[in-house]
Amino acid sequence: MEGTIWSLVPPLLTIVMVLLTKRVLISLGVGIIAAALFVDSFNIPGALKLIWDAFSGVFYADGAVNTWNVYILLFVLMLGIITAFMSMMGGTKAFAEWMIRRVKTRSGAQIMTLILGIIVFVDDYFNSLAVGQIAKPVTDKHRVSRAKLAYIVDSTAAPVCVVAPISSWGAYIVGIIGTIFVTQNITEYTALGAFIQMIPMNFYVWAALGMVVIIALSRADFGPMKIHEEHAMKTGEVSRAEMKETKGGVNTLPASDSGRISDLLIPIATLFVATISAIYFSGLSLVEGKRTMMNIFGSADVSVALLWGGIIGIVVTFLLFIRHYQGKNLSAKHFILGIIKGTKSMLPGFTILIFAWVIATLIDLLGTGTYLAGLVQSSNLSLMILPLIVFIIAGFIAFATGTSWGSFGILLPIAGEIAVATDVTLLLPMMAAVLAGAVFGDHCSPISDTTILSSTGSSCNHIDHVTTQLPYAFVAAGIAGIGYLTLGITGSVWLGLVTVVLALIILYGLLRKANREEVALDK
Repeated sequence: MEGTIWSLVPPLLTIVMVLLTKRVLISLGVGIIAAALFVDSFNIPGALKLIWDAFSGVFYADGAVNTWNVYILLFVLMLGIITAFMSMMGGTKAFAEWMIRRVKTRSGAQIMTLILGIIVFVDDYFNSLAVGQIAKPVTDKHRVSRAKLAYIVDSTAAPVCVVAPISSWGAYIVGIIGTIFVTQNITEYTALGAFIQMIPMNFYVWAALGMVVIIALSRADFGPMKIHEEHAMKTGEVSRAEMKETKGGVNTLPASDSGRISDLLIPIATLFVATISAIYFSGLSLVEGKRTMMNIFGSADVSVALLWGGIIGIVVTFLLFIRHYQGKNLSAKHFILGIIKGTKSMLPGFTILIFAWVIATLIDLLGTGTYLAGLVQSSNLSLMILPLIVFIIAGFIAFATGTSWGSFGILLPIAGEIAVATDVTLLLPMMAAVLAGAVFGDHCSPISDTTILSSTGSSCNHIDHVTTQLPYAFVAAGIAGIGYLTLGITGSVWLGLVTVVLALIILYGLLRKANREEVALDK
């Protein structure tokens, strides 16, 4: 059943179950079992062995510890502990009180989160986990729901990283583009030059970021997000249905009465600087050839950098804790309590991430992405709609498989091959459409690691995050799709981008009008 239409069944079954049952782990479990059965033609012993191999492969692969996965999981737990200690030291409260005097509105709190997400562009995992933790005290004070916070964080993780040349994403994409150019004998572009030229063509990125600004400024929400936002504004409860994992968690920890802003800023700044430095030095030690910033970041082992950043961040946080311990605000008992509560607060996301990696492995064995990519390659479509079709297919592949990087690896070479065989002027637009579509699918998918980490970092129920984000992501994708259709018809990248901007302006006007009418009815 590998590489056939049947390969779509397990990922679609998982996604439908997640949306219908709202039970993530059960849905992922069913998807894992279905995928294993499909791979081994319903041979139960063989399927069980596949499941075990995929699960053990998360931690141990090719005769060694799978450091990529293990280090990321450890970083997640360390971030939970750092967050708990910042709360106990009173840093979270002090920072919120300081920011609340400067960020005066709910719109301002959302725009602040957006800006933070754009600044932290080096890696999507770090972005997803860190930005939510920094912004949470301020958004909570302004009664911005955790679902909205997770949406903003997710909208500035992969979408920003995919257009940042100096990032783990940029290096990976430039590497693939370089291979395509060599294979297709393309000499008029360099890989990095092509990547930079493709930045304005990545219409989904600009539509997604524009959507965040529009939603924040218009103060108009729709779909499930509207329910969460109205509940937060009326009651002050930023989580509509309290997550089981947050009860008795970080929010219930005792707080020092001598907290300072530095008790939050120093741990976060240390975490950021240490991680970026570790990425740089890791790349510097592994880079081959010319030591450009792009090559250094491209050669870095990001998982190792996250581990070292987390270790240095947690050590500095523990040292800061000593001041409160000496002042007798907190005791050794609270030190142990902070570690336990901080770890427990991250366990739901920790577990979901493991399950997502397992199902991603099995879906890869099924060849779901390869099958969908083959449909594009074998189709005889009009050149005018090729960028749009590639955008849609890339989105579906990333949505079903939960990985944008996998979609890049599968579809970028195919898009290059199709463009060279039909109209080479479409080469960059079609590859940009692949990047945009893959980020869109990754943005929406409940089994995507960045989606999971965005909800974890924002302390938002994962299903709440997925269901509230979907309508916004689909609207942004619709706007990007119009842009790609315009590009295909006119051959002009800038007309396509102008179409996206105009569509966003029209959407802003419609939402503002709807908001005014609703306010008038309430009066």
